[in-house]
Amino acid sequence: MEEIYRLIEEKIKASGYLGYLSGEEIYDEICDEIEEKENGSYIFMSKKEDDIFFEFKIDVMDENFNLSYIDINTPEKKYHVDFDA
Repeated sequence: MEEIYRLIEEKIKASGYLGYLSGEEIYDEICDEIEEKENGSYIFMSKKEDDIFFEFKIDVMDENFNLSYIDINTPEKKYHVDFDA
């Protein structure tokens, strides 16, 4: 699991986002959001700070999920992190 957490963090940092992030927290939040969801594509939003929110696109399948992208919206800029590329 540590490798997945590290991959999430590395991809986000590569986008130029310099704020606090934890791959483990993001992964756990996604797992909580998709619990009991039917198969399909979902967009979730998560407020991280007063003026920063994350938007996740997740494809839920029978036994797993695919994190397609995360958009990090800050007052200064929107960072797009494509996990399918």
